[in-house]
Amino acid sequence: MDKKKLVLEIIDRLKKRYPLTTALKWKNCWELLVVTVLSAQCTDQRVNQVTPVFFAKWPDPASLAKADLQEIEEVIRSTGFFRNKAKNLLATAKKLQAEHNGQVPSSMQELLALPGVARKTANIILGNCFGLQEGIAVDTHVKRIAYRLGLTKEKSPLKIEKDLMQIVPRAEWSNFNHLLVYFGRDICKARKPECAKCMLADLCPRELNG
Repeated sequence: MDKKKLVLEIIDRLKKRYPLTTALKWKNCWELLVVTVLSAQCTDQRVNQVTPVFFAKWPDPASLAKADLQEIEEVIRSTGFFRNKAKNLLATAKKLQAEHNGQVPSSMQELLALPGVARKTANIILGNCFGLQEGIAVDTHVKRIAYRLGLTKEKSPLKIEKDLMQIVPRAEWSNFNHLLVYFGRDICKARKPECAKCMLADLCPRELNG
């Protein structure tokens, strides 16, 4: 089976089990930006516990732009790397106010210019908030599973993304991230994948080659 057909089969099987949404809870583009930044090196469950307090205090960039840095740090402390995240979120809020009328921009170039926003975060925002398929968000789950399934031999997120963009249908770019994230948490775990109950076992080089 060539890689394009393999990807279609993978997507078809995973769609039968997992939702095509993020596990992070958000209601608008600003909230999606914040939860995605907070999710770095942190579980979605923890982020979802923190954000109700965060958004009650700072429901938009305008309110966060006026916030005290130390107060932001205290609210997001449990998400890890809180000082850097707080600094970036405050700077981003100020930049959105100054340059984008308090709105999250809808272009890759403008998103990447925001403090703390790298290509993975930009892809998530563009795909989920604006319906724009500009790329595939490559996080730890996508990186691990794409390699295990033989979809790429690359190790860097950017090179992995380029490989995946060649074989995943563009309409499925955002969905592909969602599906592999859920699959990675549920079955294809980093330390001990549960191959015995994997719905992709017959497609996986790990299993086929023993």
